[in-house]
Amino acid sequence: MELPAVTGTLDIYIAEINRFSILTAEEEFKLAVQLKKYNDMAAAEKLVVSNLRFVVKIAHEYRNYGLKLSDLIQEGNIGLMHAVKKFDPYKGYRLISYAVWWIRAYMQNYIIKSWSLVKIGTTQAQRKLFFKLSQAKKRLETLSQKSPEFSEIAQSLGVKEVEIEEMDLRLSHRDLSLDAFVSEDGEMTHMDYLTYEGEDQENSLIKKEELALVKRNIAGALAKLNEKEKYIIRHRVMADNPLTLQEIGDRYQITRERARQIEKQALKKMRLAIPYLGKEPELLEG
Repeated sequence: MELPAVTGTLDIYIAEINRFSILTAEEEFKLAVQLKKYNDMAAAEKLVVSNLRFVVKIAHEYRNYGLKLSDLIQEGNIGLMHAVKKFDPYKGYRLISYAVWWIRAYMQNYIIKSWSLVKIGTTQAQRKLFFKLSQAKKRLETLSQKSPEFSEIAQSLGVKEVEIEEMDLRLSHRDLSLDAFVSEDGEMTHMDYLTYEGEDQENSLIKKEELALVKRNIAGALAKLNEKEKYIIRHRVMADNPLTLQEIGDRYQITRERARQIEKQALKKMRLAIPYLGKEPELLEG
C-alpha cells in the first residue's frame, strides 16, 4: 500500500490527503467486508487514505513534545494501517473509533522512545504520567489559581507522589543528541559548538616528546645501577605501591638503615645520569 509521503511542507501534504473524500458508514462497511473476506488491498487503501486527515488532527495533540509533526504523522499512519488490518466491520462501530487507539499508541511509543536514552514509560503508571502530567498540572492550576503541589497532582491521577516527582524531573530535563542539527535548515550540529578544554595539539606533542625523552634517559640511568639499586628504584621510587625499607631489608637480609643508604646512593646516581631532572628526589619514609 503506497501512501502520500509526508515530505515538503505540511500544508502540501494536508492539501494532498484532503483530496480523498470521507467515506459514509455504508461505504466503509462495504470496503471493510471486502478486505476481511477477500483480502482486497484496493479496499484497504481506500479505508486508509480516507482517514489520513484524522491522523494529522491527532498528531497536533502531541505537538508540544518537541518532535517533528511529520514524524508523528508517519507513526500515526502506521498505526492506522495496522488498525485497518485488524478492523472487524461486524462489531457495529466506525473504523476511526477503533483506529484512534492504534494511532495514539504508535505516536506515544515514538515519543517515549525519542524522548530519552533512559527508559521511561515502562509501566502503565509511568505512561499515564508521561502524557497526563502537564495536562493535570494546568487543570489544577486553573482551578486553584496557583501552582499545584505534587501531592495534589498524584491524587488527581491516582498515582504515588514519588512517581510524580520522578516524572516531573524527567520531563524537565530531556536528552539532547550532540549529532542533532541546531536548526532544521542548518548544517551545524551541537557538537560543532562544543569548546575543547584540553591542551592544544602543539603542547600535547611537546609533552609527549619530553615524556619519551625522560623514559629513554631513565632506562639509561638504570643501566648504571647495580642489582640492589635497580630493585629499590623500581620498587620504591617508581612503583605505584612502593615497598617499605623493612621489606627491602628483609629481601636482601640487611637493616632498614642500610636499605635507606642504598636508596640514597641509587638516587644520586640517577640524578647525575639525568641532570635536567633538577634536585634529588626526596626519600620515601617507611
